[in-house]
Amino acid sequence: VTKGTNEPYRIMTSRAEYRLLLRQDNADERLTGKSFQLGLATQERYDRFLAKQNKVQNEIARLEETMLKPLEINDFLEEMGTSPVQSSISMADALRRPQIKLKDLAKMDPSLGELPYHIATQIEVQIKYEGYINKQMQQIERFKKLENKLLSEDFDYLNLKGLRIEAAQKLDAVRPRSVGQAARISGVSPADINVLLIHLEKQRRENE
Repeated sequence: VTKGTNEPYRIMTSRAEYRLLLRQDNADERLTGKSFQLGLATQERYDRFLAKQNKVQNEIARLEETMLKPLEINDFLEEMGTSPVQSSISMADALRRPQIKLKDLAKMDPSLGELPYHIATQIEVQIKYEGYINKQMQQIERFKKLENKLLSEDFDYLNLKGLRIEAAQKLDAVRPRSVGQAARISGVSPADINVLLIHLEKQRRENE
C-alpha cells in the first residue's frame, strides 16, 4: 500500500498498488520463496510449495492442450447455459467462460474433481483471469520505467501548464524524486502524470 488516508475506515483492497496480483489465494506464491530465503519457512514447507506450483502449472498446460470436439462438449455447454461451439476448443477455453467452473469440468474429466481445493483454486483463477493478470503485469513494467524518470528538486509544479491546481499543490508539497513516486501521491491523477511526462520529453528534446 502506497497511498495513505486520513480516514481509517477507508483502508481497503483498492488501496493496494497492484491489487489484482495481491490476492489471498496466491499468498504462498508471493511469500514462501522469500520466507524460505530468510529462514522462516522450513525446507519441508518449501518443497510442498514447489510441488504444488508444479502440479498447478502441469494441470494448466494439460487443460490448454486437451482439445474437445463439438460432439464431445456441446451438450455440456448447453447444460451449463452457454453457447455451443462450431469447432474444437480446449478445456481451458471452456473454463474461461463465466458460466463454467473447474468443478463443472469434472463431468468431462473426472480427474479434475480429485484435485485438492488449494490447487483447483489456483488453476481456476490463473486460467479465468489470465488476461487481467497479464494486463496488470504490463502495467507494472510500464510503472517501473516511470521510476527511472527523475524529477529535479527545483521543479516548478505551480506554474506547469496543464497541471490541475490540486495536483500542483500536492507535488509542490511532497517533491517526489521520480515520476513513479509522483504517481503514488493521493490526488495526482493519470492525466497529471501525462502532463509531467510530456513536459519531461519536451525538456529532453530541448536539451538535445
